Amino acid sequence: THTKMATVPLGFNIDAPRWDQSTFVGRLKHFLNITDPRTVLVPEEELDRAKALVEGCRAGLVPPGSSREQLLYAKKLYDSAFHPDSGEKMNLIGRMSFQVPGGMALTGCMLQFYRTVPAVVFWQWVNQSFNAIVNYTNRNAASPISLRQTGVAYITATGTALATAVGLNLYTKRAPPLLARWVPFAAVAAANCVNIPMMRQQEIISGVTVTDEDNNELGRSRRAAAKGIAQVVVSRITMAAPGMIILPIIMERLEKFPFMQRIRVLHGPLQVLLCGGFLLFMVPAACALFPQRCSLALADLELELRDSIVAKHGDKVPYVYFNKGL
Repeated sequence: THTKMATVPLGFNIDAPRWDQSTFVGRLKHFLNITDPRTVLVPEEELDRAKALVEGCRAGLVPPGSSREQLLYAKKLYDSAFHPDSGEKMNLIGRMSFQVPGGMALTGCMLQFYRTVPAVVFWQWVNQSFNAIVNYTNRNAASPISLRQTGVAYITATGTALATAVGLNLYTKRAPPLLARWVPFAAVAAANCVNIPMMRQQEIISGVTVTDEDNNELGRSRRAAAKGIAQVVVSRITMAAPGMIILPIIMERLEKFPFMQRIRVLHGPLQVLLCGGFLLFMVPAACALFPQRCSLALADLELELRDSIVAKHGDKVPYVYFNKGL
């Protein structure tokens, strides 16, 4: 049976950003919307229906009686679960909406079990495995990465995290106790500096596609790739920083109280919950630090690409644009 379809409400463009993406507050609202952890609980069929609705809306047809709110909610579900470049459904663990529940469990455990080397090794390994899945899921779909490259990136990042964590752990044995609590953050930050560039090395090797303001392709740029990846590294470290720097200070103070010494068994769950509180705000805030559509001045491009753009367009293209990934 062929169901009747209505046309899309006049002037409604489902892909137009709801908030101004050139401001931090606009981007923050956008990412609060798509990193909403509640979307993790939405059943698969509902996600597929949301995708069909969004694709129908792009084609100019929607089910009769569809309200603007329904269309915007479908777009929220679509953005939270499907890859922006390829439109494929992402695995649950790799979605940005899973960053809060996944990240709070892992960060809480890294902060709680930092005293012994085996515990440090185990939790850093679990965390890097989680990161590898997130980075692979959110890669730039136009720059495919082979399984071998993925494996090398994973092993290098895990090695970096473990070397940093174990090395600093031994080094802080004689240092004030608070320093030892900050070791997990140092390990996470060091691993991010290795993991993300390694996972996205294809973009650095062959460049990312850059366009003019109207999305017309101009060529591929390695410098644009480097800028985008550097911004993602900063975002990821910023995402982890408040929880992993401030929380140890809070726990250090709390553990001096007698009631806290009586409920030692609850320290782990308490840290996980507090991490969740930090991440709930920090995941969207860190994603919003830089515009998703990154720009680079023509003067900063590789010489040959710059010359070819000038030859074709003269001085009409002062900036090039590209997707920086997440």
